[in-house]
Amino acid sequence: MLRVLENPLYYLDNFQDVLSWISARYADLLSPEETRFIAAFGALPQPSRALFVRLVMRKGCLFRASKLKYPEIGDTRAAALPLLALTWVEADPVIALDELFDLLLKAEIAQAFDLAPSLKAARKAEQLEVLREQHGEHRPFSAWHPACSDVLYRIGLQPLCDRLRLIYFGNYHQDWSEFVLSDLGVYQYERVEFSPESRGFRTRQDIEHYEVLHQCRERYNDSAPADEVLQELAALPLPEDNTWLASRRDKLRFQIAQHLEKCQDWPAAYRAYADCRYPGARGRAIRVLEKDEQPQAAYDRLTIALAAPESEAEQQLLQRMAPRLRRKLGYAKQAASAPASVERIDLQLPFPEQACYVEAVVQQHLMRDDAPVYYVENTLINSLFGLLCWPAIFKAMPGAFFHPFHRGPADLHSADFYLRRSTDFAACLALLDDGGYHAAIRATFAAKHGIVSPFVSWEALDDGLLDLALACMPAAHLKKAFERILLDIKSNRSGLPDLIQFWPAERRYRMIEVKGPGDRLQDNQLRWIAYCAQHAMPVSVCYLQWQAAA
Repeated sequence: MLRVLENPLYYLDNFQDVLSWISARYADLLSPEETRFIAAFGALPQPSRALFVRLVMRKGCLFRASKLKYPEIGDTRAAALPLLALTWVEADPVIALDELFDLLLKAEIAQAFDLAPSLKAARKAEQLEVLREQHGEHRPFSAWHPACSDVLYRIGLQPLCDRLRLIYFGNYHQDWSEFVLSDLGVYQYERVEFSPESRGFRTRQDIEHYEVLHQCRERYNDSAPADEVLQELAALPLPEDNTWLASRRDKLRFQIAQHLEKCQDWPAAYRAYADCRYPGARGRAIRVLEKDEQPQAAYDRLTIALAAPESEAEQQLLQRMAPRLRRKLGYAKQAASAPASVERIDLQLPFPEQACYVEAVVQQHLMRDDAPVYYVENTLINSLFGLLCWPAIFKAMPGAFFHPFHRGPADLHSADFYLRRSTDFAACLALLDDGGYHAAIRATFAAKHGIVSPFVSWEALDDGLLDLALACMPAAHLKKAFERILLDIKSNRSGLPDLIQFWPAERRYRMIEVKGPGDRLQDNQLRWIAYCAQHAMPVSVCYLQWQAAA
């Protein structure tokens, strides 16, 4: 049930909490401008502070005074006066015609420009197109519409406030709504102890480099030339030990390289992949050489990579390329290893009267009173892993948690995530050997229910499913599944079979991947199925066809 916010100034308290948090933990990293702002903000009258925060949290930077109506603030024009004195807010700013049109109603536009009846009846977009030809200049709001008694404000410190938000959250995708959603009970977050070393940024240069990376991403998303963005990324002097920022840079390089590959600019795509350390870049670089009709260069690099593949995903890609390259180069064919045997289920069922997923059709067909079937896909195994390993996942460590709104560790996808917590994960997995895992999982399920986790899907896991899973899935199978997740968290959290069927009386289960007509197994699904088969974990692939209409 959602809570009710009784404090009308909740947003001001939240903003002040952020400033206090930053002052306590990042004082040595703040610029003089940021330090002055924090001090000056606290000295303002409460109505002025509240109005400023309202403006910061609203969309855009231009606001009409008549639209700023907040009972808890009172007279917003009076509240704005101290902000105007500090030049944090500007009154009657110079604006362009397009900005004016975003602010005025059609009737106001007709009055401001004394439109002819035919143009007055036109849509705003048509009016703007006509008036652009006559008014290319910028003017103060009052000059655009002298008859209007309203006042226009422009907030001038949005970039500074965005940067403070970045320092607090360590990213730009979280915003002020996190506080409200938490206060309302929409999201609950695990409480983690924060040490003085628990900071998202260690130096001022880290903050500046993050901003440059963010600007590069924004420019690329706005269709800036790929080579320009790549040159800027190459010129960014990131510290050798800052793997977090380096990973962000490499991820953007990888995405640009993917775009170049899609455009069939093979030389540029290869250079981008070759300069990138993001997981998968090496395999894609070899694939690009193959596409560019350079089989020898591709095969030479493939041979080196296969000797020490970075992941199962890369190994799978390389093993798929190897026979093609050997054939092109005239090398002898190598014997392929036989895949592990996997049960196949072939079904022909009537086309459903109501639209539904093929997984639901198979689920209903296989469902038995004594052998229930659940549609779980990636949720069940990941949830059981998250519940058992909760203490390791949410362990307070430098660089993992640095504000109260983490959905998971900030370094979850880092190469050393597991290594830094290997002892803690070993202790959790040891419970699968001594039988203590039942109690541990149930205790976490009860104590942490509803708290945001990168692994636990609370909406998909209830007491009944949990009971069946713990009763029917052997500890040895769970351990193998959890070990594979830890090998490559980013890749191995997905690709698990769609359905799971339990036989409670026999204390056994099977996982079932469902494929409808024309569908095929994806790479990550193939890897999970092969792994399950290798470790005697019961898995089947069900191929569904529709019965011909009578």
